[in-house]
Amino acid sequence: MQLKKVIFMLNKLRTDLQTRGNFVPLSEEVHAAKLGYYYLLFGTDISKLNKLIREYDEQGIPLNAAYIDVEAGKSHYYPISIGQVGLSIFHQYLNTGSRENRAHFLRIADWFMQNRTENSKLGTFWLTEIPKPEYKVTKPWKSAFTQSRALSILLRAWQETGDDRYLQTATSALMVFTLDISEGGVAIRRPHAEIFYEEYVAEYPTRVLDGHFFSLFGLYDYMRAVPSELSPESHALASALFNDGVQGLIEALPKYDLGYWVLFNRCEVPGYPEFDPCTINYLQLVIQQLQVLSKITNESIFDVYKEKFNNYLSWSNILRMYQSKFKALKNLNRI
Repeated sequence: MQLKKVIFMLNKLRTDLQTRGNFVPLSEEVHAAKLGYYYLLFGTDISKLNKLIREYDEQGIPLNAAYIDVEAGKSHYYPISIGQVGLSIFHQYLNTGSRENRAHFLRIADWFMQNRTENSKLGTFWLTEIPKPEYKVTKPWKSAFTQSRALSILLRAWQETGDDRYLQTATSALMVFTLDISEGGVAIRRPHAEIFYEEYVAEYPTRVLDGHFFSLFGLYDYMRAVPSELSPESHALASALFNDGVQGLIEALPKYDLGYWVLFNRCEVPGYPEFDPCTINYLQLVIQQLQVLSKITNESIFDVYKEKFNNYLSWSNILRMYQSKFKALKNLNRI
């Protein structure tokens, strides 16, 4: 198993080095009420979207392979990946007008409808069933990133079909953003800490940076698609959640900035490495997320950090990052 981990991580290293300078195209339109292309234009070749996608079921729903540190892991439904594939297929539909693409996209929207959990306190949410040992998560877990993927898929399905069930489910999916993880929610909402939306909900805060960005994009999709004239209360809630998250991000960004690189997360799980820098590909993603959020909000601070982080992508900084990354991976028993 240890040799397999080393080989796996070496392959990831090679792939990461090859991504330097490769940025995903961004959507020109970020404000229209009609939701079209997603903010990041994932490629339409779904075989290249996510290397953990192993296969597709008979409905065209992707299944992920387990990560290397999940022993005896089987293929599983991973809602974040399912949402990414759904958005890619929606892009194909916009490009071609294909009925087949439309039907495939709606099957993915229906997967979210059929696999939701509903709770009187928490609203609607989705669970991911694969363990996350690095965060000591062994039971099915919630995710703000998953919620945002569901929002982006369901709102597009609603606009495409006029079926209000999609909208009702999307509206109910806002509720868990209002609660701290200690209360069953997907947010960090505590005194003396910035508000943060959690990609991985664990017993302790994990604060994965890109997951917070993606959570904001899903909330903003709701603000665009559901104007206050249609639903004053839910539009106001989505707007408040979005604005809370933007302010939280502004407060948090200096804590991720290493002066030469950027942290992957700010994890408080006992035993997790205190210092875990992100990869090249991840930093480039964050740079693009900053660019999108700057366009949405007109907050100049996001342009400042975009330029600053972009200047970190030198080979000397990359070498320095990998030295620290190796130590973090070793502490996590991934190599």
